[in-house]
Amino acid sequence: MNTMDRDTAAERLRSLVAAVLALDPSEVGTEDHLYDDLQAGSLEKVEIATRIEREFGVRIDPEEGAALGRVGDAMTLLAAKGAIGAAPSAGAPAVDLVNRLVGRHLAAGRADRTAYHDPDLGEVSYRQLWSAARAYAGRLRELSVPAAGHAVLIADDSAATVAAFLGMWWHGCVPVPISPALTEAEVRFIVADCAAVLVHLDAPPARQSLFETLLPGLPRTYGAQIRATVGEPEQPGQSHPVAWAVDRPALVQYTSGSTGEPKGVLHSAAGIEAVLDGFGAVLDLRPDDVTMCTAKMSFGYGFGDSVLFPLAAGASAVLLRGPVDAQVVVAAMRRHRPTVLFSVPRMYAGVLAVGAEGADRLRLAVSAGEHLPTHLADRIRETLAVPLINGLGATEVLHIAVATPARRAVAGSTGVAVPAVTMTVRGEDGAELPPGEDGRLHIAGRCVALGYLNRPDAQRRTFAQGGAYTSDIVRIGPDGELRYLCRADDVLNIGGYKVAPGEIEAVVRKTEGVADCAVIAVADADGLDGAVAYAVPAEGADPVQVRRSILRSIRAELAPFKRPGRIEVLDALPITSTGKLARFRLRNLARRR
Repeated sequence: MNTMDRDTAAERLRSLVAAVLALDPSEVGTEDHLYDDLQAGSLEKVEIATRIEREFGVRIDPEEGAALGRVGDAMTLLAAKGAIGAAPSAGAPAVDLVNRLVGRHLAAGRADRTAYHDPDLGEVSYRQLWSAARAYAGRLRELSVPAAGHAVLIADDSAATVAAFLGMWWHGCVPVPISPALTEAEVRFIVADCAAVLVHLDAPPARQSLFETLLPGLPRTYGAQIRATVGEPEQPGQSHPVAWAVDRPALVQYTSGSTGEPKGVLHSAAGIEAVLDGFGAVLDLRPDDVTMCTAKMSFGYGFGDSVLFPLAAGASAVLLRGPVDAQVVVAAMRRHRPTVLFSVPRMYAGVLAVGAEGADRLRLAVSAGEHLPTHLADRIRETLAVPLINGLGATEVLHIAVATPARRAVAGSTGVAVPAVTMTVRGEDGAELPPGEDGRLHIAGRCVALGYLNRPDAQRRTFAQGGAYTSDIVRIGPDGELRYLCRADDVLNIGGYKVAPGEIEAVVRKTEGVADCAVIAVADADGLDGAVAYAVPAEGADPVQVRRSILRSIRAELAPFKRPGRIEVLDALPITSTGKLARFRLRNLARRR
């Protein structure tokens, strides 16, 4: 097979797609989605795949064809099949994600340093992590996993999960991490929405068995398989990791679905690098750091804190497997003595209540995921006796984009933009507002995602004016620092998870014996929001039994982080003079109880 250079191949692919869709080649970009951007039909997409086979002399199987969403995906697939050059041309920058995070430490003689403190494997070195990722990439090749395909990880935190991430990047497929705590319907939706070509499982036995039954047709890999290879002699695998074009999707993270169905956020290799160079510079982790994060890798905050930042710095990270509560965190702190702690305000409040033992080596605390009240921030600093970074970010910008300087506490401030990020406050018309005026937070910079997967309307609303809008109403003070005011919608932010009240209300309302309900957020003694569900029993129903039935329903149908912390039964819900639900009265009632 003759190998074609990538520039020539890209030009031929654009011409080929343009011919099928009756467009001019200049109208076809390498990252244009065939369906969303170019308005191709299903038969036209099949014709495009057929012409690619003829033009480049390759065979594209149905799974590989299903994963061809963009011209860039075809480029990656052709490179994996040896039909075009594997590395981008000199004029097209590329990112070797695996080498950036792991390989360069081996080259620098730090191969035997500990990368992870794993609950099952103990200490896992950078050399062992590299070998496990390489072996996993070889396994993907054996399974004929399309290089440009989306690979779903339904996995708890472990070194094996990190090796799977790295192995997917090594092979050239796109990781799609999701929480094992999601419901069956949510998992089924995400797997279908991203057209997954593989599922990696590493969940508790009952959940794993459920997922195996739920997803019978997909190739599967398991965390246990990776754990069995760690420490074993290195096996043959793909010799070099794939180099990622900077503007190619390299990671898909799904939003929590708080405003409807979950949306897949497409992060580029350039975006991942931007986060490392942006907030990573604020963190300034060192090789001798031991980090610990209470958020899971399946969420953006946890992914950055347990994977990207510690590996890029050559540091060591403590992983927490299974449910995480304040006692689990304190026990892990006593055992591992971390130097940097990443958590959410709610968990910090719990740790302070339990007693923050094991903080004697701590040099930095980082908080994000939900609004951090000023008095709680002060308690964290005073009790832990370390500087505190308070950050604000969004799935659409991968991680923290606005942060407070660690050693300069300003009461009520959410901070300033991290390096290479521009933050502005904008009005409803998209115009930039001056300091002192309230509006939507807008983030611009390379960390901003490429857009949403299969959501063109939502993408146009969120990704606009050269960046992305978050759901936060904010104000920039005269000192240039950001003040968080509230959410732009009625979405609850519970422990860093965004939860739509309507989703909880729908489950409660269909419970036997419930006539009506409403869910509101109310701050606890630490100033942190919690969900409270108010239910009205149907006529003749026993209020005690109704409450028990609601508890059963929410446990069966809602992920743990979406469940209300309190359930109250009322004779009737309060209404306004116009007949609308008076949520403010419910909030007042919740505060009094």
